[in-house]
Amino acid sequence: MPAELIDGAAVAKKIRGEVAVRCAALAARGIVPGLSVVLVGDDGGSAAYVRNKEKASIEVGMRGETIRMPATTTQDELLAVVDRLNADPAVHGILVQMPVPKQIDPQAVIRRIASSKDVDGFHPVNVGKVLIGERDGFAPCTPAGVHVLLQEYGVETAGKHVVIVGRSNIVGKPMMALLIQQGAGGDATVTVCHSRTPDLAWHTKRADIVIAAVGRPGTITGDMIRPGAVVIDVGTSRVADPTTKSGMRLLGDVDFATVSAVASKLTPVPGGVGPMTIAMLLRNTVRAAEQTA
Repeated sequence: MPAELIDGAAVAKKIRGEVAVRCAALAARGIVPGLSVVLVGDDGGSAAYVRNKEKASIEVGMRGETIRMPATTTQDELLAVVDRLNADPAVHGILVQMPVPKQIDPQAVIRRIASSKDVDGFHPVNVGKVLIGERDGFAPCTPAGVHVLLQEYGVETAGKHVVIVGRSNIVGKPMMALLIQQGAGGDATVTVCHSRTPDLAWHTKRADIVIAAVGRPGTITGDMIRPGAVVIDVGTSRVADPTTKSGMRLLGDVDFATVSAVASKLTPVPGGVGPMTIAMLLRNTVRAAEQTA
């Protein structure tokens, strides 16, 4: 029996609806949640992603703003913009789109954003809060979205063995932190695998839940999955495909054909984790606004 597909687009739509209700409640009190996204340079993929963020924020009743800066922008110039946004009470969420040009230190930028406005969840204060389980911080949007998907689809994590493939600060590490907390969506035993892990399949075959986040298409195949396991594919890689209109195709880290024949539940790419990232960004932003009300 093929795996049940986890519909991230449907869950994201539900979350956006909930965010719109919360925005309306704030608007009735004279508060319009504001999300400012800063884009440095002209990377096509980043620009498209930023447009989607701005559009999504406006649709739920937020003030969406995109600040575009040239690729020649210096670090001091970017930090000055961040300082201005930090000081603006109409701005509740700040996001500097990564990657930034090589002359800019991304960590210096992340640390400059006020932790109370860091809706991307990368500031060290928020990283620490997520790790120790404090609820007033902001978790990074992609792992937070995975966390919600597991709960929405009734995937039990308590007492289960989760294998995360990938140890990035964006997904792997915060995903681990969310899953080991006490309470709903937590209490899991978590193994984090990475490029130096010998015999990756030995670990994944013993997992109740596998979360793949390495950015390499087809890393996880059906023979690496225990029958009935839940598989979450976070990967998104664009590969050439002359059969499509754009000439490109989006692939995940999971070999869909072989894994879907073994797993009980599986996120597709696209349409799985991807839509959840922006939805969780909106949720973080409205919560940041509520915390200032």
